[in-house]
Amino acid sequence: MGLGKRIDPHAESAASDSGKAAAEKASDTFVPEEPKYTFDDMILPHHVREQILNAADYAQNSKIVFEDWGLEKTHQYSKRIGINLYGEPGTGKTMAAHAIANHLGRKILIVNYADVESKYVGETPKNIRKVFEVGKETGSIIFFDEADAILSRRVTNMNNATDVSVNQTRSVMLMAMNEYQDFIIFATNFISNFDPAFMRRISIHVRFDLPDEECRRQLWEKYIPAALPQSLDIADIAARYDGLTGSDISNAVLNAAFRAARKKERSVPSEYFYEAVEDILRSKEANQEREPKTTVRPVSEEYVKEQLSKGKMENA
Repeated sequence: MGLGKRIDPHAESAASDSGKAAAEKASDTFVPEEPKYTFDDMILPHHVREQILNAADYAQNSKIVFEDWGLEKTHQYSKRIGINLYGEPGTGKTMAAHAIANHLGRKILIVNYADVESKYVGETPKNIRKVFEVGKETGSIIFFDEADAILSRRVTNMNNATDVSVNQTRSVMLMAMNEYQDFIIFATNFISNFDPAFMRRISIHVRFDLPDEECRRQLWEKYIPAALPQSLDIADIAARYDGLTGSDISNAVLNAAFRAARKKERSVPSEYFYEAVEDILRSKEANQEREPKTTVRPVSEEYVKEQLSKGKMENA
């Protein structure tokens, strides 16, 4: 009689409990919510707003196009509507995702990579499947924020178990996207990290640039409330600083107001706004100096088209 492997019932129980805990965590994590913003909350260049509205209308008109006009027979896997919002941090990508969901009258299911990643073997792919299940069951718009973490290029030379796990996760994501026939939104600061196979599966790519002078002026006006005592020359500060995002302007207003309150000022001196902007720009410059050169890479629309062409030639 051969010797069998000794089974530790306590270990089996612990593994089972861990699996159940991971499943319960996934259920608690992937909960749709009401969108927080509308298009009225956003200040964007006209062409960007039009691109986003066209994408949203694409979803609204899918029944006419696919069912009434018969394109579901010729474009069997095109009911999935993927829109990728890419560009610098703080330019309004997350707000736009909320605004799209609001425009469509649907809840939004926000997913970050930290929500799907698991230390347990096989749990990350399960979490990805769970995201799409919840989206389908609730009729929510799925929104993958910082999507480059999950749509990055697959490992070609696999040297360890981690590489295998990464590729497995990417493959499950590809299959889930293929099977899903609804609206998915992605947002990224690093579109150059996307695997071309994912690029091919995303219908629309919208680039978010830094605000131009007119947008900056509107942003200053938006973030300075009428009740705030100040005499800032908004036209001047909008024209003077061209490297600011909407988030930067929002933070500059807050910083100037709090500084005035701390110093017991009766109103916010104009120089406080300018100095707040200078502080923000200095911190951004310092941050860029610390980053590896390879991570700071502007991406043009031509690059996106090139990646889409590569994706079409691949069988993923």
